[in-house]
Amino acid sequence: MRRSGMVRWDILGLALSLVGVAGLQAAGKSGETKSSPAKALSARLQDPAGKPRMLSEFKDKKTLVVVFLGTECPISNSYAEALSKLDARYRDQGVQFVGVNALTGEDVDRVGRHAKEYRISFPVLKDADQALANALGARVTPEAFVLDAGRVVRYQGRIDDSYASRTKKRSQAASRDLEAALDAVIAGKPVAVRLTEALGCPITRTQSAASSTAKVTYHRDVAPILQERCQSCHRPGQVAPFSLLSYKDAKSWASEIKTFTQTHQMPPWKAEPGHGDFVDVRRMPDAEIATLAAWADSGAPEGDRKHAPAPKQWADDWMLGKPDLVLKTSEAFNVEATGKDVFRCFVLPTNLTEDKNVVAVEVRPGNARVVHHVINFIDTSGKGRQLDQNDPAPGYSTGPGGIGILPAGALGGWAPGNFPRFLPAGVGMPLPKGSDVVIQVHYHKTGKPETDQTSIGLYFAKEPVQKRLRTWPLTTLAIKIPPDVARHEIKVRHTVPFDVTALTITPHMHLLGKEMKVTATLPDGTVKNMVWIKDWDYRWQDTYRFKEPVALPKGTHLDLVAYYDNTKNNPLNPHNPPKQVGFGEETTDEMAFAFIEYVLDKEVPGKLGLFGLFGRR
Repeated sequence: MRRSGMVRWDILGLALSLVGVAGLQAAGKSGETKSSPAKALSARLQDPAGKPRMLSEFKDKKTLVVVFLGTECPISNSYAEALSKLDARYRDQGVQFVGVNALTGEDVDRVGRHAKEYRISFPVLKDADQALANALGARVTPEAFVLDAGRVVRYQGRIDDSYASRTKKRSQAASRDLEAALDAVIAGKPVAVRLTEALGCPITRTQSAASSTAKVTYHRDVAPILQERCQSCHRPGQVAPFSLLSYKDAKSWASEIKTFTQTHQMPPWKAEPGHGDFVDVRRMPDAEIATLAAWADSGAPEGDRKHAPAPKQWADDWMLGKPDLVLKTSEAFNVEATGKDVFRCFVLPTNLTEDKNVVAVEVRPGNARVVHHVINFIDTSGKGRQLDQNDPAPGYSTGPGGIGILPAGALGGWAPGNFPRFLPAGVGMPLPKGSDVVIQVHYHKTGKPETDQTSIGLYFAKEPVQKRLRTWPLTTLAIKIPPDVARHEIKVRHTVPFDVTALTITPHMHLLGKEMKVTATLPDGTVKNMVWIKDWDYRWQDTYRFKEPVALPKGTHLDLVAYYDNTKNNPLNPHNPPKQVGFGEETTDEMAFAFIEYVLDKEVPGKLGLFGLFGRR
């Protein structure tokens, strides 16, 4: 079971674009791709050493596979290892793989460094003037082309169907289109499916920017919006897959900026307006969305540099000031290039000689590119240390379900977009002397080997603490989601037995989840909307902090209603064919949780269990 601030389960989908569907469909009707092989063979390319290259030099190869790649495209990077494996598999059958970078803003040196970082086994060449991209009609990265011995394009499109859409990746591919095409060409047979839709990052064609007299320009109108809404994640070393610090960066992603802001996928904020009043809302105003769209539609003009705002300064130190105690993993953890996500637990001894009350926690990932989220637990049993000692690698693994021990409490969590905050005056989280902090870190793979060494800063109360922060798990274990039902409903009701005040709320479901709404009906009949996630996304889970604490008097009914899609039309469904799914800690199971952090209006002595005060059905 996972509890955290915001959990960004899959950042890969953030930068992607779906383009050229109509053109693909039109070409598919005739069975021919829109390309010019003759021009493709003579297109002038460049290798990382600066040497001129052309596809015609591979004339001794029976089959040529051209794959368009990008250095910052997350889908392209996710296929780097798979493409190298295909290269090794087909090399002895006369197949030559060639990577091509036709993206503006990515020079040949950068292309060469990227190929080394991702250990790409075949040559990757720069298509600086986009002659090859234009000759073949390449639209996105990654997009593959298979040319036979006569250099006729026999296949164009995706590598496989791992991505159901630009933001949703299946647990496994069902159709391996590039392999099927290669097998057919090598065997001298017709390719059954010659054209598929490739999903990825667009190859924007070179064009001159409009003049500085344009109505909407980058420096005057767009840069201030990107500074305020986007650059906290979209800058070097942060979680986003590309930077938006400069005009050159932004122009390359202009169409994605328009698409993802118009659909409210960026900035990520899932709570519906009017259902809970929260701090740190990341929803972009309509006027700013319109400005970004107008800029993209007008050719992304740069404008006059004198209108540029001063670059935003980002704090390299602790956001809340120097912590009272800094805990750090003892050694770096190695994250492999590809494969399933990793959940790793690390034991951080506090060595405290007296009890403390924690009023704020700040997490600093050592490598934000791979850290999905961090959850902090308190261990007073020493069992975490035993698990750590029994595992030869740094930390220990228990899978995604938990940390392998019964913790004595929790200290919040972190994920991209969360900002650390101090608790209200007089409220604290107890941290016993001699205890350990066990952090569970969720790692995702970037396509190349990575390392991480995360640290957390703890801030202790300087004034007396009158109230303890507790967590109410509004949930049910009675979950049975039948197969082939697109909107299965689950309802939960708890009644509050004491006067309490809610500070935050964290909805939580798994891959079948589609929607969740939580309301509070007070004893006088007043209904308060706590939160509504209308379009649930397992990869983006927030802890929503109320702008004003919500009073929940004794007798208040807390109601949760959740909906699940357990059909084959749900691309995230981990079961094929769909099967009945019940409550469980694995992502292939399901949950219906709303964790509510609260304080008792009148503190009571003694312990009230792991989370504090539990509600009853």
